[in-house]
Amino acid sequence: MRAAFFDLDKTVIAKASIAAFGRPLYRGGLINRRLVARAVVSQLIYLHLGASEQKLARVRESMLTLTKGWDQAQIREIVREALEETVEPIIYAEALDLIEAHRAAGYKVYLVSASPEDIVLPLAEHLGVDGAIASRPAVDDEGRYAGEMEFYAYGPFKAEAMRELAEAEGFDLAASSAYSDSYTDLPMLEAVGHPVAVNPDRVLAKVAQEREWEVMQFTKPIRLRDRVSVPRLSITTAAAGVTAAASVGALVAWRLARRAAL
Repeated sequence: MRAAFFDLDKTVIAKASIAAFGRPLYRGGLINRRLVARAVVSQLIYLHLGASEQKLARVRESMLTLTKGWDQAQIREIVREALEETVEPIIYAEALDLIEAHRAAGYKVYLVSASPEDIVLPLAEHLGVDGAIASRPAVDDEGRYAGEMEFYAYGPFKAEAMRELAEAEGFDLAASSAYSDSYTDLPMLEAVGHPVAVNPDRVLAKVAQEREWEVMQFTKPIRLRDRVSVPRLSITTAAAGVTAAASVGALVAWRLARRAAL
């Protein structure tokens, strides 16, 4: 059995997932306007410069400090209610095509993200994938964040979790695929037989070139509901859309089959 593992930020969605929920958290009374503005600035830096290990470590520690005492149930409710308005408009169409093609080819599909599972798991459910590997915050007896990380899905820990999942589910990692934008995910990409650099940062782009990995550019954010609803289309227009979608799916499926044969 084969699996496909997708990093989340800048691979499946066009923003950092934590920053994307800044406004819903503000409306829920958990953060103030200053923190929302800081999230926007951090997002711009992340998009243009990437995320180094030092930056990610600072973000992790600041997030643990900020969220200590937050009610986990409240966060889950906020995330689920805000998914459509917050995340749907920034999902890459190319990522959805690949996810659908992998599933059609019999792969199990997983999101793999350093973001907390209270954000990643609802998104995985929303996208209809098979599951997710995500960071897990420690929670106290009252169901509040304790300011510590129980499991941090970052760097080599992503790869370790993937190997544990593969052993439990019977996945052949040598025949599986992984997609990511960041050099910090090299262990994740190296864990599979078919690594793909998506919108790669400079370091990952260089590694991909040296190792002759496939490189893809995702550029078309789209609302998930726009892919499944076709209001007021004529039969001819609808048929053309179905034909185009089938062509894209067939092309991606052919590429997957070609990779498996190499």
